[in-house]
Amino acid sequence: MPTIPYINAQQLTSLLPWNNLIDALQDVFLQDVIEPVRHHHFLNVPDEPQATLLLMPAWIEGQYLGVKQVSVFPGNNARNQPAINGSYLLSNANTGEPLLQLDANELTARRTAAASALASKYLSRDNASQLLMIGAGRMARALIEVHSIVRPIETIQIWSRTEKSALKLVKELQAQGKSASLCKNQQLPQAVADADIISCATVSTQPIVLGKWLQSGVHLDLVGAFRQDMRETDDEAISRSSVFVDTRAGALSEAGDLTQPIDKGLFSEGQVIAELKELCAGKHSGRSQLTDSNLKNTLFKSVGAAREDLAAAMLAHKLYEKTK
Repeated sequence: MPTIPYINAQQLTSLLPWNNLIDALQDVFLQDVIEPVRHHHFLNVPDEPQATLLLMPAWIEGQYLGVKQVSVFPGNNARNQPAINGSYLLSNANTGEPLLQLDANELTARRTAAASALASKYLSRDNASQLLMIGAGRMARALIEVHSIVRPIETIQIWSRTEKSALKLVKELQAQGKSASLCKNQQLPQAVADADIISCATVSTQPIVLGKWLQSGVHLDLVGAFRQDMRETDDEAISRSSVFVDTRAGALSEAGDLTQPIDKGLFSEGQVIAELKELCAGKHSGRSQLTDSNLKNTLFKSVGAAREDLAAAMLAHKLYEKTK
């Protein structure tokens, strides 16, 4: 049996160029993709916390079949090992033949950021130039890069609970010639008020961006807070925004930024204006369709979709084949 090529994180950055990836996501939301509900399985580990196995399959009949496997072993932290590991297997949907294995962490980061950029093309103002990044990890780096591709970003402010991490990212961006600065805790309200786009990629359980700080016309991009007990914004931010999601099925069942105000009766599922599939299909044109569009606050909440992984893996395979 031939060896299945493995695409590592570094290779993926060249096989998933941002503009191509954004186009691939646009395309996959227009296709008939079969996406079973994410599988959760729990594993007992002797004398350690319980582990979790996540399986996320998706396929396009007659084309490609993909499965992302992610394992979460909390006990690894005590051994100084990563708690989360993952891989993605892309196969031929006609024969089942494995085609590629890909690093799941980089694949997920890039497709998540590309989905935010795709949403921003519909939801942020065309002249958005000031970006506030909440978070300073791997995901933040990808989001800054891709938001700067779809909008004319001139200034970037970075806020993180760990100021040291934020300062490190600021210095990286400055070394690249970007106009980046550190946002300290006491500066956060003003930074929120000044921003055209606020992108959040955290695992916070308490709101960071408050609705009372928002100025008219801002676009909120919420990537973190992927569980019901997590929040990146408060109820006022939700109520003051026109809300869009990557998928209703995922965001309305998993995202605390939406499920918590729904549980309080402050927001309803029917108030979600559109999901990415509807934006891509032209069923809703996003900000331009809103009354007083330049003054409206838009909010995009994503929790990820298996079809996004599949689109990224398909693109990587096509470009990989061209290099052989």
